[in-house]
Amino acid sequence: MTQSTQTQSMTTEVDTRPAEEILGQYPADARYLISVMQDIQLRYRYLPREALERVAERLGVPLAKVYGVATFYKAFSLTPKGEKELRVCTGTACHIRGAPLILSELTKRLGIKPGETTPDMLFSIEAVNCVGACALAPVVVVNDVAHGNVSVTGVRRLIKAPRKSGGAGGGTNKTTKKQDN
Repeated sequence: MTQSTQTQSMTTEVDTRPAEEILGQYPADARYLISVMQDIQLRYRYLPREALERVAERLGVPLAKVYGVATFYKAFSLTPKGEKELRVCTGTACHIRGAPLILSELTKRLGIKPGETTPDMLFSIEAVNCVGACALAPVVVVNDVAHGNVSVTGVRRLIKAPRKSGGAGGGTNKTTKKQDN
C-alpha cells in the first residue's frame, strides 16, 4: 500500500451503514463471525476498524478475537484494496514460465509494489504462492477470474481502467478460468 493510501485509510472516518446492513442480515451469534466479515470485506474491499468494532459489539465477540480472525486468514485485509485486485501466481510452474517478468511489468506500469494499492484505489497487486492452475501458467487472477498463459504484452489488457460500479466490492467469490491469448 502506498504511503498516501495508508495515511488516507488511517484518517478517514468510515461510513458504517453498510456494515450495519450486513449485520442486520445475521443473528447476533458468534458462529456467524467469518460470514459477516466476508460480507463486509466484499462491500468495503477490506475490513475497516469501525466495522470490526460493530461486529464485535453485535455478535458479542471480543474485539481481540475479531482481529485474530482477520489477521489469521490471508483472505482478509485490514488495508483498502483496489477495484481490481491482481494476484500474480509465483508458484513453481508460473515462475518457470515467466511470472517474475509479469510481476515486474505490473509494478512498472502501475507504479506500486506487491502488497500495495494505487493512490486512486483502482489497482492492488499481490504475489501469491499458487492458485492451483499450473496447466495455465503463468496465471494472474483479477478479481477472482484466473487469466492463464499471460504474457508481458498481455499485461496491458489486465490493467485496463475498471468500469465504475454502483458499490464497492462488486463481484462474486466464484473463480473462473480465462485464457489470455
